[in-house]
Amino acid sequence: MRRALGAVLAAAMLGCRAPAPGGFTLLFLGRSPAARLGLASLSWAPDPDQSRIIAFDGRLHAVRQISSPRLATPMAVAPLGPTQLLITERTGEGVVLDTAGRVVREWDSPDVASLYAAAGGRVVAVRSPYYVPELAASEPDTAPLIRLLDTLGRPIGGGGGGIATIRRPALPPLSHLVNAGAVAVAPDGSVYFAPLVRDEIRKFGPGGEPGWTAKRGLPGPESDPVFLPPPKGSTELRLRKRLVNVALVLGPDGRLYALGSEDSSATQLRVDVVDTATGAIVATRQLGARPGAVAVDRSGALVLFDADSLLAAATPAAGAREPFAPTFALPDLRGDTVTLATFRGKVTLVNFWASWCDPCREEFPLMAALYRELDRKDFAIAAISDDVDAGKMLAFVRQFRPPFPILVGGGRMKQTYHYRGLPYSVLLDRQGRVVERIFGFGGTDEFRELRETIANEVRAP
Repeated sequence: MRRALGAVLAAAMLGCRAPAPGGFTLLFLGRSPAARLGLASLSWAPDPDQSRIIAFDGRLHAVRQISSPRLATPMAVAPLGPTQLLITERTGEGVVLDTAGRVVREWDSPDVASLYAAAGGRVVAVRSPYYVPELAASEPDTAPLIRLLDTLGRPIGGGGGGIATIRRPALPPLSHLVNAGAVAVAPDGSVYFAPLVRDEIRKFGPGGEPGWTAKRGLPGPESDPVFLPPPKGSTELRLRKRLVNVALVLGPDGRLYALGSEDSSATQLRVDVVDTATGAIVATRQLGARPGAVAVDRSGALVLFDADSLLAAATPAAGAREPFAPTFALPDLRGDTVTLATFRGKVTLVNFWASWCDPCREEFPLMAALYRELDRKDFAIAAISDDVDAGKMLAFVRQFRPPFPILVGGGRMKQTYHYRGLPYSVLLDRQGRVVERIFGFGGTDEFRELRETIANEVRAP
């Protein structure tokens, strides 16, 4: 259950110093790195569960938040210049926003899924530790471990631009897992890389030259992931792997902070503080099983907060909600024009779908059940097809016979609303303002939560 902001799990610090009041810089929120940006020294962090980016001030009060159809599941934030944020999406795309929330640019992942860091006008990309396919296309052993990109997301230098080369595992399809990891960039261009499944943190100089390699001293043997026999009567793929490093960030004190695990499954977390000149680990702090919010104060003390409390305090009041935009005026299956204003006064789920979208096929029966369950005077669904082929759209409708209105987007909706994939839904309150965005299909559990959210909105004055 979420608690008030004052419910801080701990304000203990490394060493014996008492933390200075205020002046906190957020390092990690959950398992994601945060970024310090701007003259106001705000700390920006991703909230992937709510598809948003949140800015915290020096007291770790949420003072801004950004949501957008471009932010489906943001996993990391890095500063890109004095006024821009580089966001890593779970699927590996890079999204650049300004601090007003405007999208500056996007780019596709150079790997199956990438994680980005930036500093001093330099962008680096590594294989993401937040989305790791169990099997991926094999890569040559000449592939770069760390890719160098310009601020438009394009490779720098010959051969695709890169630092070091990948580690070639005994089972080549596991190369993405073996070479995934956390990354951070210093203002002088130095790069720090920490593999997800190996006990090491490596420093590379501005020119890519190898520097120190630090180990966190975890007990037990180190080995590449291997396949395990499937359970009896099952074809499930199982891997034995050791999860070590999750995230890296450079603090305002110039030290490197490494979020990692103490056990092979990353259920027991810890933070190591690393001297960037020598690679020496100067302090370690155990976090326990539940990811929290980790900050550093002005004296350099490491302080822990309850992440749920910080996020709960960041929930906007109903009056601060953004209007759904752009509005639409689309034909229904009879050719009559239906506008967004048609649904005003009702809590409305605007759903984007297409006949070729397999998760949409799974989602439609649950939407139909939700629509039949709730009162028509309070709740509506506007299901907008993004099919180009009208025949396939109509075949889909004949198969599922949805009880809610179907609107015809004609293949233009993604360009208009900039969502990442289908299905994509936006829940609106009675005034047509965004309550939440829903990316993809999360199954019956997601619809159970959605039903509760809708009920709360229906009851709201």
